[in-house]
Amino acid sequence: MSIKAFIFDLDGTLVDSNELHVAAWERAFRHFGKRFSDQQLRRQIGKGSDQYLPEFLSPDEIERFGKDLDAYRSEIFQRDYLPQVRPFSKVRELFESICRTDSPIVLATSGKKSETSYYTKLLNIDDLITGQTTADDAPKSKPHPDIFESALAQLDDIPPNESLVIGDTRFDMRAGRAAGCPVAGMLCGGVSSEASLRAAGAIAVYRDPADLLAHSEELFLLGS
Repeated sequence: MSIKAFIFDLDGTLVDSNELHVAAWERAFRHFGKRFSDQQLRRQIGKGSDQYLPEFLSPDEIERFGKDLDAYRSEIFQRDYLPQVRPFSKVRELFESICRTDSPIVLATSGKKSETSYYTKLLNIDDLITGQTTADDAPKSKPHPDIFESALAQLDDIPPNESLVIGDTRFDMRAGRAAGCPVAGMLCGGVSSEASLRAAGAIAVYRDPADLLAHSEELFLLGS
């Protein structure tokens, strides 16, 4: 069974943003009197805030100030860190290569819709994608499959086993597999090792989008 569609994560996969998210979370927790190491915070990167906060706060804390903490984190990320995000190289060239095969591309991220819009402009890929889905479009974020299931709904009945999910965390791998998709990993996000990505189900692991572009012909065979 060959691959006919591609579903890409954004943070850490197409843009270099993971460490900036760690910094924003650290500031937000500290603002509300909570302190965690960068290593602890980094380990949960890839989840949306609905799944991230329960790793660090009690149910009572989430009830009392979880929404305020998340809103504060979002505010400081967009104000102080989003302008620092840089695209990984060769993303547009990679997407152009895929589009030449008439294969649709959908973005699927645990991030906010406003951040996704910023990233697509930063990457100059608006004209190359079929659609996008964010944490705002799904009841639960990764590692639950909801975001990828929403992405699959935009693919004109291409079945999950012919839709390759590409992401940089074990949460992408687990969510993609739960949605019934083959999954491939990326190392450029800096939060996952090849071993952890493969343990979570990755059938292939690439260094970054440029490496993926260099091996783009093999992508269509990964569902076999």
